[in-house]
Amino acid sequence: MAKGTKKQDGSLPNGGLLPESNDTTVGLKQNLGLLSGTAMIVGTMIGSGIFISPKGVLEGTGSVALSLIIWTMCGLLATMGALSYAELGTAIPESGGEHAYLMYTYRPMSKTLGQIPAFLYIWVGIFIIRPTMFAVISLALGTYVVKPFFPMCEYPDLAVKIVTIVAMLIITFINAFSVKIATMVQNFFTFAKLIAIAMIIIGGIIKIAMGNIDYIGEGFEDTRQDPSLIAIAFYNGLWSFDGWNNLNFVTEELKRPEKNLPRSIMIGIPLVTVCYVLTNIGYFSVMSKEEILLSHAVAVTWGDRVLGVMSWSIPVFVAMSCFGAANGILFSTARLCYTASRAGHLPQILSYIHIRRLTPVPSILFTALVSIILIIPGDIDTLIDFYSFCAWIVYGGTVATLLVLRRTKRDIERPYKVPIFIPILVVIISCYLVISPIIQSPRIQFLYAFLFILSGLFVYVPVIHYKKHPPFMGKLTLMLQKLLEVVPSKKD
Repeated sequence: MAKGTKKQDGSLPNGGLLPESNDTTVGLKQNLGLLSGTAMIVGTMIGSGIFISPKGVLEGTGSVALSLIIWTMCGLLATMGALSYAELGTAIPESGGEHAYLMYTYRPMSKTLGQIPAFLYIWVGIFIIRPTMFAVISLALGTYVVKPFFPMCEYPDLAVKIVTIVAMLIITFINAFSVKIATMVQNFFTFAKLIAIAMIIIGGIIKIAMGNIDYIGEGFEDTRQDPSLIAIAFYNGLWSFDGWNNLNFVTEELKRPEKNLPRSIMIGIPLVTVCYVLTNIGYFSVMSKEEILLSHAVAVTWGDRVLGVMSWSIPVFVAMSCFGAANGILFSTARLCYTASRAGHLPQILSYIHIRRLTPVPSILFTALVSIILIIPGDIDTLIDFYSFCAWIVYGGTVATLLVLRRTKRDIERPYKVPIFIPILVVIISCYLVISPIIQSPRIQFLYAFLFILSGLFVYVPVIHYKKHPPFMGKLTLMLQKLLEVVPSKKD
């Protein structure tokens, strides 16, 4: 029986079902234009980071001036990384981001070993990188919702996690229900979060104009010299910029990706960088370094100092900002699971699409489940360090793939071509961000992350290389198909 053909009962050989129509498969549609693409980048990047990371950046740098420099450099690094990804995304116009690029580059080199880099990325991506992003942003949302109810004391951790999980379930429902509604939510909350940023920027400018320059005037006072602490400061700053690669996960749903992908990047990331630097200046206009280091919700403290009776608006806008960012993370992460499953690196059910709503429901639910599991024992600071270490291994490795393609695939069409020095710089900086904290200030979470990456090899050999699958997978796939009303997708 040929692969994908139906049995007499209408089922696939692996136990799945095909829809009853002339078209045996369904697929994702191109719903994202330049505005939606830019909104996804801006909306995902401006999430929780700018409202929680100033504390982490300041801890690593020790001074006001160096912290502002780190924020600017983080924006520059994110831009360089995104432009490198833009070349990969336009030359390899497939959804799935890093997974698609690693498969395209290395699989032709060796049928046996060529899939290992892509599989290890999936192994880390679906269990650490992407779910941790969703979890941390959602935790920040829960923190800013609960904090105003406990203005004079420590808020209960259980309350934060309950609010967080409820928000995650709402976002999951929206993404499973409709791609159009999910993108509308993304666009709306992008403008809402820009209002929150604008309030802090304008309020800060007014305070500075009134003469509040004591804290900003400290300059490089108390600057730290430890390179590992600077790397941790970068981790916190780059966490705020993370999401710059999210559009690469949904390339197949982007209209005219060869033009709209680099344009969205060139509009979105510089806008976010300017907003972040000005927002930090806004914080320093009324808050000292010591106060920022002691605050669990920097924007709330700023609002209490500047807005008076309107201080309630800051937690509301920050919660909306986090909601929009979490929505963008889930939207793109579900597409990663979807494309990896199509390539055979995840259970086939994760590549199935809802027969009427045309949303990747199984991959959405899977991502949400892993993220909720991370929420239960985790805290924001630990999750950020764990995430950043793994993420920059992936980012550096993926950008290095661009350099490999420049030599092995010189003739492929490249609608956008980044200057070669940019990916080289990104690879060098990625090595620094990964190696420096290990050498200077080793932490147990770095060892856990490294061991988890290696553990993927013990899954790859039997499951991917030798194709040994549990005997119950066919029945489980069929049961989930009927329950979720999903069918195999087609690849255009």
